[in-house]
Amino acid sequence: MKENEFVVIPATEQHIHYSQQIVDEMEESAKARGTGIARRSPDYVAKKMQEGKAVIALHKDGTWAGFCYIETWSHGQFLANSGLIVSPQFRNCGLAKAIKYRVFELSRQKYPEAKIFGLTTGLAVMKINSELGYEPVTYSELTQDEEFWKGCQSCVNYDILKSKDRKNCMCTAMLWDPEEKAKEIEDKMKQITHKASLLERITNTIKRSAKDIMPLLLISSKL
Repeated sequence: MKENEFVVIPATEQHIHYSQQIVDEMEESAKARGTGIARRSPDYVAKKMQEGKAVIALHKDGTWAGFCYIETWSHGQFLANSGLIVSPQFRNCGLAKAIKYRVFELSRQKYPEAKIFGLTTGLAVMKINSELGYEPVTYSELTQDEEFWKGCQSCVNYDILKSKDRKNCMCTAMLWDPEEKAKEIEDKMKQITHKASLLERITNTIKRSAKDIMPLLLISSKL
């Protein structure tokens, strides 16, 4: 199975009939991993599609292949790409990465100033997040919106989270901060500008030196 056999697009109302299948696969996947996720109803998934806050992957024959959706917290200050799932028959072909990249792009388009975060126990997802520029953080740097943490109540590890006063759990927290990324770009541009300026000064110095040496070389050649 190759990645180019799929289309990864923003989900719309025409994809609502996949909602039950998506929810069922999310729960089965969580059971197989022995970890928990916040349970979502088919209606919740359908609403995300209607709002344009989800990405769906379809095989070229029309079969559902994968899904991920956007959640916002703290009045849009924080955002999470949640519920990433790939149908078992289409795993290990790079589809999860394609979905993550597409939903990240959609998130940046819809909420350019939001901090994007994730909580996961999956090494593959952590690797993809790192490639996108996410960085590991403490739970204190995530949204403190109570509605977000209520979503953890259906997780099998919720008791651990409570016992740790929401400071840590089995999941690794990762964050993509637009302000920090903008500063990184600004710093890199300053470095590039500095190097370009330095190179220009060196070049001009060499040219001046060459200009001063040329008369001496001409005199020397006549001797």
